[in-house]
Amino acid sequence: MKSTKHAVSTALASLLALGSLTLQAEAVAGDKADVEKCYGVAKAGKNDCKTLSNACAGHAGTDNQKDAFIALPAGTCERIVGGSLEAPAGM
Repeated sequence: MKSTKHAVSTALASLLALGSLTLQAEAVAGDKADVEKCYGVAKAGKNDCKTLSNACAGHAGTDNQKDAFIALPAGTCERIVGGSLEAPAGM
């Protein structure tokens, strides 16, 4: 009896935690309008999307690669040294 109550309590707690994580993810996804692409500031392997030299996120070869971007809150990129809101020519 005791182990059944414990199992039910654990399952309920897990469902509640999962639900709150889902709500939190939806809130972040809903703020896409407040995000901008910031070129030239991503660390190697930490870019968000393709570059001129590769087709996948996470494949920037060097730190601060000019054609690699990360998504940042609007207004942030202009305050970062080396950050640019525009892709280099040819992208």
